Order: sequence, then structure tokens, then C-alpha cells
Amino acid sequence: MSAVQKTISPIDNSVCVERPYNTAAEVQAVLSAARLAQKAWRLTPVAERAKLLSKAVDIFLTKKDQHAEEITRQMGRPITQSPGEMRGFEERARYMIQIAPEALADIEAKDKPGFTRFIRREALGVVFIVAPWNYPYLTSVNGVIPALMAGNAVVLKHSAQTPLCAEGFQDAFDQAGLPKGIFQHLVLTHEDTAKVIAAPEVAYVNFTGSVAGGHAVQQAALGKFIGLGLELGGKDPAYVRADANLDHAIENLVDGAMFNSGQCCCAIERIYVHDSLYDKFVAGFVDLTRKYRLGNPLDTNTNLGPMVRTSAAEFVRGQIADAVKHGAKALIDAKSFAADKPGTPYVAPQVLVNVDHSMSVMAEESFGPVIGIMKVKSDDEAVKLMNDSKYGLTAALWTNDEQAALKIGNQIETGTVYMNRCDYLDPALAWVGVKDSGRGATLSRVGYEMLTRPKSFHLRQI
Repeated sequence: MSAVQKTISPIDNSVCVERPYNTAAEVQAVLSAARLAQKAWRLTPVAERAKLLSKAVDIFLTKKDQHAEEITRQMGRPITQSPGEMRGFEERARYMIQIAPEALADIEAKDKPGFTRFIRREALGVVFIVAPWNYPYLTSVNGVIPALMAGNAVVLKHSAQTPLCAEGFQDAFDQAGLPKGIFQHLVLTHEDTAKVIAAPEVAYVNFTGSVAGGHAVQQAALGKFIGLGLELGGKDPAYVRADANLDHAIENLVDGAMFNSGQCCCAIERIYVHDSLYDKFVAGFVDLTRKYRLGNPLDTNTNLGPMVRTSAAEFVRGQIADAVKHGAKALIDAKSFAADKPGTPYVAPQVLVNVDHSMSVMAEESFGPVIGIMKVKSDDEAVKLMNDSKYGLTAALWTNDEQAALKIGNQIETGTVYMNRCDYLDPALAWVGVKDSGRGATLSRVGYEMLTRPKSFHLRQI
């Protein structure tokens, strides 16, 4: 393997970033420095950690335009949309800093005279974060900021598609004056990533990626008793009930399925619509989808960019062709999108009907701009179909009846239930998956529980 990691831009297949892989000696030096620095950092008051990290966020945002453009050049999201990631980054970072004092506070037990008893949230040590390319800052900030706020040191390995994001973090933290060794990043091969997971210095691994990648992380950590946070695949469903606001549902579900070329962890990938609304919903969904403008993401007129690489686009094209072969009907003429060209990452959005769960497009994660829509007759049928999946990250319900949403939500095997929205992470709520969508949680107070261990103090006065 080459000693240099090359990032190929999906915009024009050019090499946009080159970085040397870290050597074994460099990796060991990073891990040793992290473990040493964390011993002092864990004793730093939470208020002081908050001050430093807030300063780092401020510094990071002074270059938000640069960071946004780098996202577009590295992974292909339209330049008009990448700035939204900067806003989401700030929202999550500041929220997790804000709630840290309360989330990390001692839990006291006061009902026993003569004793002082409490539970303290203690930092784990060195947290190793393996981040993906699709939302390179949003996915990584979920782990980076709370891990540091909790008193851990962080080593970040970012995707080979988005290495500049790791450098963006590093630059901000260094300028803010974080102690040396508390945050570092590495450029690693898959093999060397597994070695870091297995290293004795690493106390926790936060991984976002594929199901296969999650299994590889588990395998690498088998020799140690450490926690793993795994956010893996998804095949997120939406259900449009008979009482839904049709226009609102169409607008938001098209966006939920097609934004970022469908390359979202919680993108809508299958839709179930009550038969009373089905025809109007499909017609409206197709009409709005046809208005997308596929093209060069650096062009401000573009609102649908290329997929991250040609192989990903060909996988989606294959799912569409297989579904049509087995009876599905494609409602979008790909030829109407001039930029759509087989053999390239540029793939037109597609809407499929006459689909069923025997088709890959309704069962396997697509991670692309394609959606299958099915007709249902009842809530029970919708719940059955939504649960008929090996994944469980989010599920979106479109209804004006909150009680119905709660009843249905209690039956869905998923980490998050939405009503009248989708494809959004609220930092006040735990981000969690079930089944093959992973385990563990990030964000909210619950996220801090993953990044600390409880330590009980039982003090008796004599």
C-alpha cells in the first residue's frame, strides 16, 4: 500500500488532498502523549474545560466558510448546503458544553446519617474516535466535544475522504490553548486503525460507519474490556397517516430522502403512505423531485451533487435496475437530468413504486438519492412494515394526532421517533440505534454516561 493517503474528489475525480500515513512510532507517540496528558486533564475543573472548548468553537467558526468549501471539495455536497453543517456543529458543540456541569455533577445519596455517599462520573481515559465522511464535522463533534468535556483525551481518525476535517479540529484546539496531547489526530490505514483499537492506551472507541465496519471494530477490541459506541447503518422509514398535512409531508420527505444525495445516516429510505393519500402523495413527491438540479456542487445553482464515489453511485443504480426487473416502476426519467452519467458519481434522483420488501432497495441501505414508496391500509400494517428491517436508527411519523404518534412510536423498533419531521439530530436527545444500527449513545446527558464510568464514594464518619 502507498505510504500516502489520497483523497479523490467526486466532483472531477481529481486528487484534492494527500497526507502521509502515520508510522507505527508516530502512532505510539500519540497514544502515549494522550494517556499522559489525560491524567492532568481529568483533574481540570469542568468550568475550565468549558472555557477552553468554547474558545475553540469560536476559533473554529472564524473559518466556517473555508471549512464548508472543503467539505464540498472533499465529498461533493452542494456549496450552498455545506454551510448548514457549520450551524449544526455549533449547535451541538455549545449544547454539550452547556449541559456538562450538570451532567457530570456528583449524584448524592443524603438519607443515611453519619455517612457521606455519592457517585462521581469519572473520565475513561483515551477515547479513540473513527469518523465518517458524509457529515464529517457533525458526526465527529458528537464524540469529540463531550469526550473532552468529560475529562478524556481524544485521538481522532477521520475518513480518508475528509482528512481536512481532522485538521480543522486540531487547528482550533491548538489555537485555543488545549494542553498538548489532549486532542490529536492520526492518518491511518484500516489495519493500523484496528491496531489502535487494540492498543492498551485506548479506553473507549466511538465509531460511525457501516455494519461491516462495526463488526471489524468489535473484532479489534475483543482482547479488552472497553466500551464501544457504534453508529452503523440505517434504512429509516416514514409513515404518512391519513390525517397528515400532505404538502408538509411531501416537502419534508423529499428533502429527507434526497438531501446530501441521500448520504445521511438518518436519511428517509422507504415510505409507507395510507391508501387515502397515496396517489396525491406520490404525484407531489415526484413533481418536487423532478425539480432538483444535479450537477457540479461548486455551482450555486446545484442542489444535488455527486455521490461520494462512482462505486456508491453504481450500487444505487444497481438497486434501481434490480427493483424494476422485479416489478417496480421508476417514476423519474434519469435522462431528464443531463449530469446523470453511468460510470460517474453523478446519479439522478429516483422514486420507485410497486415495490416490496423482497427488493434490495427496500431492505438494504442505499445511502443514495432513491426512495421506494408503498401503500398501506392501517397503522398496524405500517408498523409491521417499518419493523421489518434489520436496522433501527430513526422512524418518522406524519400525522396531526400526537397520541397516535406516541402509540405507534412505542411499537417501532428504533432509536428515535419523529413526528412531522425527519433527518435531524436534536442535541438534547440521545442519538442511538438498535439492531444493526448499532449500540451506545451520543449527545444529551445520556451521551456523557457513555464517556464516563460511575465511581462510588462511601464515607463513614467515626
